[in-house]
Amino acid sequence: MQVQEILKNNSIANRFISQLRDTGIQTDRMRFRRNIERLGEIMAYELSKELEYENKEVNTPLGKSEVPMPKNELVICSILRAGLPLHQGILNYFDDAENSFISAYRHHPDNDEKFEILVEYLASPSLEGKTLILADPMLATGRSFSNVLNALGSMGKPEKIHLVSVIGSDEGVEYLKSEFPENSKLWIATIDHELDKNGYIVPGLGDAGDLCFGNKMQH
Repeated sequence: MQVQEILKNNSIANRFISQLRDTGIQTDRMRFRRNIERLGEIMAYELSKELEYENKEVNTPLGKSEVPMPKNELVICSILRAGLPLHQGILNYFDDAENSFISAYRHHPDNDEKFEILVEYLASPSLEGKTLILADPMLATGRSFSNVLNALGSMGKPEKIHLVSVIGSDEGVEYLKSEFPENSKLWIATIDHELDKNGYIVPGLGDAGDLCFGNKMQH
């Protein structure tokens, strides 16, 4: 699996990541969601450079013009609920893509730091021969992405898989390299080096789902 880390080169994306991490700013849920959405747009633009293109003739007021247009059949799959703003950012640029939604969450069966990733809901078109874009803002252990890929297995085999995330950990990235096909690619804004004992990214930014949509009751 290839890895493209956006913040290895300085850009306006630095500002959006800074605001997502900043405890003085991130409590503004609307701005938090919008910053994730904007990073989704940035990564969708970068990802678009690796799609396949074919010429399309366009009629202008003064003649005709040939424009290379992407020809891939795209399916964007976001992991509920934190993935929704990232999904929207990608969809803003790939507005004719099909869409898939799946739930994946941390279940603590013994009410301690040990958890398992459970997948309980899936709505998806066929993935056969298409380009699948998996979106989840936080890549901690990598188990959510892996479990979602397994759950999507019955939907058909995609021709290419792209993963899009905002902040990840070294451990999570290495885990995905062992779980995803070699020709898949991870697009991620930045990678932190640590996971704490609860499997959260350090320094990270906290719980992206709660910061986007408010605290949830545990079950």
